[in-house]
Amino acid sequence: MTGTFYGLGVGPGPYGLLPVTALEILQTADLIYAPRSRVSPDSVALAALDGLPFPRDRVREVEFLMDGDDTRIGEHYAALAHEIAAHQRAGRSVAYLTIGDAMTYSTLGYLVAALTREAPDLPRRVFPGVTSYATAAALTGFSLGEGKERVLILPCPDDMAALRADILVHDVVALMKVGRRMADVLALLQELGIAEHCALAHRLGLDGEVVLPSLAPAPDPGRLGYLSVVLIRREAPRRFA
Repeated sequence: MTGTFYGLGVGPGPYGLLPVTALEILQTADLIYAPRSRVSPDSVALAALDGLPFPRDRVREVEFLMDGDDTRIGEHYAALAHEIAAHQRAGRSVAYLTIGDAMTYSTLGYLVAALTREAPDLPRRVFPGVTSYATAAALTGFSLGEGKERVLILPCPDDMAALRADILVHDVVALMKVGRRMADVLALLQELGIAEHCALAHRLGLDGEVVLPSLAPAPDPGRLGYLSVVLIRREAPRRFA
């Protein structure tokens, strides 16, 4: 009997936002893969599960690769898929954790594609999770879309002229992967005169969390960046009497 591969979106931080079905899978999986950044000593996805009951002795931390040339990324996830498929063929179920939603700007997408090539006959299921921008919107009272508003989910571009153009043709932008560009983004929002009705969340549910329902005045960008999401509204939200 073969084991099943489960891709699990665990949410942005330890807020208990893990779907019930995903928690049940965690509690019964034979192996749990927790991806970890090369520059981080700990897995953020694993930290998002703090306080939840599951067998941590089954966890295996693995380095994830998201940036670089396509060949290197392909080889990395092909090797990981080969390893996971071997466990499945041995009858072991495997869960793979990813922060936020399972298929929204997630390394899980690379792994699922690699597993499809490596072992198209083996069973796999992917469960969605709560995104960072949805959590940030809930915490700040920021509406992600009203009526027929145009909403864009965007990894932050290096070119602020490109970001300006995106903002001007969308009502709402959920800006992800801001990183070292935070100072430039904040300056652009101030220049456009819209910072007051924009919001920001940094390290949701983790040590050093910052949640700002408005970006006027502009916060210090030096302490923000990695694991940050900026919610941008081109015009002030409607107010009803």
